[in-house]
Amino acid sequence: MAATKARSEAAILVALVFLLGVLLGGVGTHLWGERVWGVRADAPAPQQKHLSVELTQDLQLTPDQQKQLHVIIEETQAKWRTLYGPLDGQRDEIRAESHDQMRAILTPEQKLKFDAFMKRVEEERKRSEAQNAIPGPARKQ
Repeated sequence: MAATKARSEAAILVALVFLLGVLLGGVGTHLWGERVWGVRADAPAPQQKHLSVELTQDLQLTPDQQKQLHVIIEETQAKWRTLYGPLDGQRDEIRAESHDQMRAILTPEQKLKFDAFMKRVEEERKRSEAQNAIPGPARKQ
């Protein structure tokens, strides 16, 4: 009887340690992912104003240096827009194609839910792009 009780307590303890390990691993992975993997490779650089302010404060730039920095940042961002701008259309085509493929495997009820879900995702993406938009000439959306 005592052996059975000890065995069941040990099993509960093992299960509890396993569950805590899963929870800690999940939280750790989530936090690590936000910190390290959360930065998209195609995410725009920090906004010009933010970058200018930080560099001005950290480096104690003179007004003339600030003007020169502003020009350099604008030119660099224009080059990035020129480089990545043509890919916007391809990205949109790939996104639309994958949505069509996903819709093809769904039931009519699931399609309604999928469309609502994708609408929310699209709104969030546009909101995020607007917040991270590169200043200057309008970027193709």
